[in-house]
Amino acid sequence: MRRLLSMLQGEPPFEDREDAGRRLAKRLARYREERPVVFALPRGGVPVGYEISRSLGAPLEVFVARKLGAPGQPEFGIGAVAPGGVRVLNGNVVERLGIPADYLETVTRKETAEVERRLRHFRGGRPEPEVRGRTVILVDDGLATGVTAQAAVEALRRLEPRRLVLAAPVCAAQTAERLGPEVDELVCLTEPPDLGAIGFWYRNFEQTSDEEVIGLLERARLEGGERAVEVPAGPVELAGNLCVPEEAGGVVLFAHGSGSGRHSPRNRHVARVLGEAGLATLLIDLLTPDEEEVDRESGHLRFDVGLLARRLAGATHWLRQNPDTRDLPVGYFGASTGAGAALIAAAEQPREVGAVVSRGGRPDLAEDTLPLVEAPTLLIVGSDDEPVIRMNEKALGRLRAEKRLEIVPGAGHLFEEPGTLEEVARLAAGWFTRHLAPDAGRG
Repeated sequence: MRRLLSMLQGEPPFEDREDAGRRLAKRLARYREERPVVFALPRGGVPVGYEISRSLGAPLEVFVARKLGAPGQPEFGIGAVAPGGVRVLNGNVVERLGIPADYLETVTRKETAEVERRLRHFRGGRPEPEVRGRTVILVDDGLATGVTAQAAVEALRRLEPRRLVLAAPVCAAQTAERLGPEVDELVCLTEPPDLGAIGFWYRNFEQTSDEEVIGLLERARLEGGERAVEVPAGPVELAGNLCVPEEAGGVVLFAHGSGSGRHSPRNRHVARVLGEAGLATLLIDLLTPDEEEVDRESGHLRFDVGLLARRLAGATHWLRQNPDTRDLPVGYFGASTGAGAALIAAAEQPREVGAVVSRGGRPDLAEDTLPLVEAPTLLIVGSDDEPVIRMNEKALGRLRAEKRLEIVPGAGHLFEEPGTLEEVARLAAGWFTRHLAPDAGRG
């Protein structure tokens, strides 16, 4: 306990469950190529599991196990139950406390019914993911006695996974020693001999609600296996989100505009539509966090289209090396100043870039290189964005490759008007599927 109190005099190692999940995901990165499925123990394990699922590009689901409480002391666990009729008991404690068999049967029926109720509550009508022959990663926000995790492990084992990994940010040392042999690998970031309460290891350990659990499960499904990646581009690494649907016919690299990034809701909407059309997408921040901080004052880097074009070229090279995308033709989707950078990068890599789409773009920033662009180029502008229309009309005249200018009625520069962004996404999907993957998205 003295060691625990000494640790608590400093800062706990984890900011919150999300921070812990991102750190744990790095330790689990080697499983990405195995296409794992992530099961999280609700409620606290779900924010941790969400970050792992997102990083590995893996589906996220819940797996419910319930503690069996001692008579008159429901918080004192004497065992746990999990789906499939699994019950784990701490035989020494049951014997020492003299707990009668009829109590064990009563509490087992009660908690088993609660397991089934909570599974229906969290999963809705969705079936459980197929586990047989797959790598399974079971996640919680911490393992104290580990009794519920032990029951979940036994239940998952019965489903015959190829590999079963148990992961948590913090595990009591004695629990890690006991559970380690029960799984193919136990991954814990820290294993203190004096654990105390799991909440001691987090700066923010607020309770996770059922609504948050359901929301995170829905987000994971909507993101469709999107995973976080680090993309080397010259001397820096750029944060990105990569999504590769099955049998993708091409990959679209997004070049964000000034002041924007990979979390832009407009570009994320377009990326979802492209994914539905059978195209992989890579959204990256073209500036590092430190550069963004400096650029808030000066604003010069976001208009340095030469620098941004070099970053796009580096990301294109990374796509060519990545095993999930190396065989896919590459397209660029550029917005605002990012469109100028995309056109420069396309001109400099005529064999690498198969198509370009610009949304409300600044092709004038690439004026000298426009005649050198060989990739078919679609320019999309809002009808109410008159200065940008003129820029794009002038650029259209300088482009020599296949080209088209589409003006979306009733749209401003940001395409915030109802239905206008949907039209952008439709036009972009049509252009890319035609020039990158003619058969993508067709039945």
